[in-house]
Amino acid sequence: MEVGLKSQTGEHGRSYRPADLAREHGISTQAVRNYERDGVLPPAPRTPSGYRAYSTLHAHALRAYLALVPAHGYATAGEIMRAVNAGDVDSALRAIDRSHAQLLRDRETLDVVEATVGVLAATGVPPGAAPAGSPATSRPDRPLTIGHLAHRIGVTPATLRKWERAGVLVPQRGPDTGHRLYRVDDVRDADLAHLLRRGGYRLDHIATVLRQVRAAAGPEALAGSLEGWRRRLTDRGRAMLTAAARLADHLSPPDGPRD
Repeated sequence: MEVGLKSQTGEHGRSYRPADLAREHGISTQAVRNYERDGVLPPAPRTPSGYRAYSTLHAHALRAYLALVPAHGYATAGEIMRAVNAGDVDSALRAIDRSHAQLLRDRETLDVVEATVGVLAATGVPPGAAPAGSPATSRPDRPLTIGHLAHRIGVTPATLRKWERAGVLVPQRGPDTGHRLYRVDDVRDADLAHLLRRGGYRLDHIATVLRQVRAAAGPEALAGSLEGWRRRLTDRGRAMLTAAARLADHLSPPDGPRD
């Protein structure tokens, strides 16, 4: 165990033991060491006796990383911090931009689906008819191939085939080529499936939800799922605000100890 390191002032302010950083966030000292090993914390210098000497810089980096995780997910949070620690701030900001764009896409997809569910519940308009007031952005005006749809929503063609086997998607086949063709209803279903997968829903549950939408048999289960997922999107948006502030603190040159 790395114990016995006395607090001192160095280039970046106080020195911290792993236990000092861990205690603030309720995590283990091994987790702190692992974060350094994985590159989400800058390398820590060692004392003459071999103990890690974390600084205020590391404290701010850890606060930033742990705020980035609920905002952007583990993979993107790690990508951001490794880029920052390498001095590549542009790549870090680009990763943040992609995450914000995905959140906006999720919100737009939810708007479309909620409007569709509302119309289905109130008037029985067939699935795929444009609901009043729903955004028409990025709706294709012609059938898409599997490659085009996969590129559009950011998955692989193999993923779309897996969703088809699970009953999530039911594309038609071209009469001449036999290739899968995804029409506007199929694209809507793929957007919703992608959204719900990111929300942690199982494929069999998603297939049930989409069958209800396609058959207009009852949107209640879908409406309940979307209400919960919208709350998650709101929580994620708030987490992004907190993460931005923590990362800005980390990127700001220290004027002295930031404790």
